[in-house]
Amino acid sequence: MKKTALILGITGQDGSYLAELLLSKGYEVHALIRRSATGNTRNIDHIIDKITLHRGDLADVPSLYRAIEKSKPQEIYNEADQDHAGWSYDLVDYASDITGGAPGRILEIIRQLDPTIKYFQPLTSNMYGQTDTVTQNETTPMRPQSPYACAKVYALMLTRYYRDVHKIFASTATFFNHESPRRTDSYVTRKITKAAARISLGLQKKLYLGDLTAKIDFGFAGEFMEAAWNIMQLEKPDDFIIGTGEAHSVQEFVDEAFRTVGLDAKDYVEVDPKFLRPGKTSTLIADYSKAKKTFGYEPKVKFKELIKIMIDHDLETERIASHT
Repeated sequence: MKKTALILGITGQDGSYLAELLLSKGYEVHALIRRSATGNTRNIDHIIDKITLHRGDLADVPSLYRAIEKSKPQEIYNEADQDHAGWSYDLVDYASDITGGAPGRILEIIRQLDPTIKYFQPLTSNMYGQTDTVTQNETTPMRPQSPYACAKVYALMLTRYYRDVHKIFASTATFFNHESPRRTDSYVTRKITKAAARISLGLQKKLYLGDLTAKIDFGFAGEFMEAAWNIMQLEKPDDFIIGTGEAHSVQEFVDEAFRTVGLDAKDYVEVDPKFLRPGKTSTLIADYSKAKKTFGYEPKVKFKELIKIMIDHDLETERIASHT
């Protein structure tokens, strides 16, 4: 029997990779799309005729109910939220409601409409914030340093509540930083690769960044969506850590990106204090041993390959844009 899945946040980086994966596995794919995203479907334009879109918003309960009722999914993946830690400092209420509160709305609809629906909730390594541990696993204490991270902790607790009390198949994955060519350039990794490509083509002169010393566990978004699907195929719901187990500084990312296009980053990159965040997290490194043991997760795309994937995409995109 053909499975049906509902993806919330399909136009984003994660949602679009997940849609491709589910289609490749023979799923009937439905998606919730909000009005502000209808003009930005570039990540799914190549598969949009294979997807059933439902109008709605995580802030609007009737539209969520309607999308779930009409699509009748076996699986729901909530890849939609206010997912930018930097923006959340200025959007505290919105981040709290959409990132933290919306999972509760979705899970309550599942409880009332069809408790057999499986639910997947992605989380963030930012939940650990300031930590004394070298690596983080499923039992590491949380001390979030942004409204976004605080909201994700709430999403985790709501998911566990519906799993424990109402026996819904509700699983989570705490994703460490995961990047791709589909990241918007409001994220530092895409800002870097896009600038390196543009500077190498003579389309930009300088790149201004914040803290270059921050060390981050960088993974590839496409692989993380495979992990999400694998988690949903398990016999029992659970919580998992997904990352690479390696940390590289933003400076290393910058150096490698510019090296890939044959340039020396020192000649083009400057620090601008306005990009520094008020709440700084510790170095966060994924201990993904539980996921490896449970369903064989092992990251394949590592640091340099990830940067090359992003640089190659941005070089091609900028070349095309500069000749139109």
